[in-house]
Amino acid sequence: MRLSPKRSLLPLAVLAALSSPAFAQEAGAQVKIDGVIDPAEWQGARHVTDFRMVQPFTQAATRHPTEAWILATPEGLAVAFRNAKLAGVETPRQRSARDQDVAIDRVNVMLDFDGDGRSGYDFTLTASDGIQDSTITSGGNFSSDWDGSWQHAVVDGEGEWTAELLIPWHTAPMKKAAGDKRTVAVYLDRVVGSINERMAWPAVSFERPQFLNQFEKIEIPAYSQSLLAITPYVVGLQDLVAKDNKFDAGADIFWKPNSQFQLSATINPDFGQVESDSLVVNFSAEETFFGDKRPFFTENQGFFDFGLLFDNSQLLYTRRVGAMADDGSGPGDIMGAVKFNGSVGATQYGAFVADERGDAGRRFSALRLQRAFGTQNLGVMLTNVDRPFLDRSANVIGFDHRWQPDASLTVASTLVGSDVEVAGQHTRDFAFTSMAQKTLDKGWSLTGLLIHYGEDFEVNDAGYLGRNDLNYGQFEVGKRITQLPEGSAFSSHNIRTRIEGLQNNGGLWLQKQFRFNVNSQRKDGGNLNWNFQLRGPAYDDQITRGHNPMYVRNGGSAYINRGFPRRGKWQFGVDASLGLASGLRQDTPYAWSASLSSTYYISDALNIELWLGHVTDQEMLIWQGGDLGPGYENVVGGFHMNRYDLNASLNWNIGTRHELRVKLEALGFDADDPIAWRVGADGRGMRSNDPVQPFSFRNMGFQVRYRYELAPLSNLYVVYGRGGFGYDPHAVGAFDQFNDAFSLRDDEQLVVKLAYRFEL
Repeated sequence: MRLSPKRSLLPLAVLAALSSPAFAQEAGAQVKIDGVIDPAEWQGARHVTDFRMVQPFTQAATRHPTEAWILATPEGLAVAFRNAKLAGVETPRQRSARDQDVAIDRVNVMLDFDGDGRSGYDFTLTASDGIQDSTITSGGNFSSDWDGSWQHAVVDGEGEWTAELLIPWHTAPMKKAAGDKRTVAVYLDRVVGSINERMAWPAVSFERPQFLNQFEKIEIPAYSQSLLAITPYVVGLQDLVAKDNKFDAGADIFWKPNSQFQLSATINPDFGQVESDSLVVNFSAEETFFGDKRPFFTENQGFFDFGLLFDNSQLLYTRRVGAMADDGSGPGDIMGAVKFNGSVGATQYGAFVADERGDAGRRFSALRLQRAFGTQNLGVMLTNVDRPFLDRSANVIGFDHRWQPDASLTVASTLVGSDVEVAGQHTRDFAFTSMAQKTLDKGWSLTGLLIHYGEDFEVNDAGYLGRNDLNYGQFEVGKRITQLPEGSAFSSHNIRTRIEGLQNNGGLWLQKQFRFNVNSQRKDGGNLNWNFQLRGPAYDDQITRGHNPMYVRNGGSAYINRGFPRRGKWQFGVDASLGLASGLRQDTPYAWSASLSSTYYISDALNIELWLGHVTDQEMLIWQGGDLGPGYENVVGGFHMNRYDLNASLNWNIGTRHELRVKLEALGFDADDPIAWRVGADGRGMRSNDPVQPFSFRNMGFQVRYRYELAPLSNLYVVYGRGGFGYDPHAVGAFDQFNDAFSLRDDEQLVVKLAYRFEL
């Protein structure tokens, strides 16, 4: 059904007359989520018309007429949008897969169920009825790993498009209401995708640190909803290389008896047979961080968020559960896990327990408590991992504090202690972090960070810590410019200048750096981002894995990225970087990279994406001690490196329930012209005759995935996957390795998975 502008005038007038600034005690009629805004259904709704520009962040009245209605019903919070289209502004009707980020018209409903600024949820609905959903933490971080169950519908007309959403009360636990009312906080926005303009109510930006605290607080009837959902799954796997068949089954359980408590459990959970990680090349001493898409481990996981500011450091990293077993035999076999959270008065609580089978199995547990005290929020988190195969037990306790005296200032701090016991011997240490963010007038902002990780601080049994033994300081000045000349091609500039320093606890400088970064939004919907950084002389204390630190000279790098708006059936993006190496050679070698991304839209339902990249580094330094053995602990190899990458995908959104994805990743890597260096006690590198050899390798991953949505959060998957890794102990050439990658066949599998959610 399509609505013309003339037909929408009468409902608009009736809705305006019926709307009131506050919620009615009860919904007028049951809201049918069909995308058609029926005045009788939306009686008593909060009518929102004051949408203002937040991208660019001018807070001026929008030129795109937009209005919304918000209504609390027994089934959930209902929201409707009416979005007028402007002549000359393209409205792409591209279909998108769940959680796919595309430049298309869309609306967002962000909801903080408790209205206290500690956590929220983002529900995104596109003009083609595609959806995204995410969790939002108090630090303003969005995670799309979580998938919720909510209703949505869209009607796309010639002069406008309308949308309706219904977010159930069982989505998240809520504090007990005072009487028959509760306070929630809401944020609504609309994005015009072709020109990347965003208008919102209230007029606040998610790019600012106080975002969650600036939602509009509204009082609604204290509805409560119970839910028991059981999602059994079965998986059949045929290994086409080993000529073997496997069968597995399990179930996820979700129970919410009332608004204050919810429990989720999993028995023999799916380890993500239908999801694939990207190809990664990592020669550093730090572990690669991966996200988690397993349903149980993403359900309301935001409550357990306890970050440590540096990189992805956090106290609970759910990819540890089911990771490589302690005996190295393969992935850990997860027997089951339980997670619950809720509230008692003003205190929120949560607990997490997961068990693995076998002698090398581990037990993970975590407890989380939070309580608000006016403008302050105090929390505590405890984690424990029992690893009997290693005779190891790890305990961590952390306190986090957040103070927001007003809408312009946020101060967040943590204090964490770790205690690792191995064979009866304890190792203890602590960490401290603090971040202050201040928003000033005329677009200025200030950010300061202080971080200390003790030399023996350790959270990697349950959490993620890229490295310990550091002291880090950062000060950043930001300036957002939105008042640009009428003839300017840009709508805004976001400028950030940062100085930062990093030492280990022995006082050795690991980083002294100056950064200048500009993110610019163009009026045509494109963007231009660039930055450069200057590095002072310092040391790398990780490259030799704890032996002699390596002295690195001063250097610098520059990066530029240009994103072009969609024009017709094509969309492009390019980026490039250039850096001066700061390693051991004295002739100032350089490194550069370039990449091209493109998308070709065959139709609104079918598109092809392609990303091509190349990297050259004249001095790539790789530790050799692990390969050469004792006596070579301080040997580092310097190589001339070349790398070619391909990432291609075909995305076919056949219908609202069918989708087909074809994904291909391949890379070729070559490290030639080796130079052996011995790092002395003073950190200086001396040329040596140690047997450092050139090498090259190739890697490939290919997947064809079909998904049919049987019902919300109920899916049938059919997945074919193939991949492999090939290594040569000599230089072959990166492009030749890239070509050979497509013949790899170390693994080849066919997987069929069925998961169906029963709601009782």
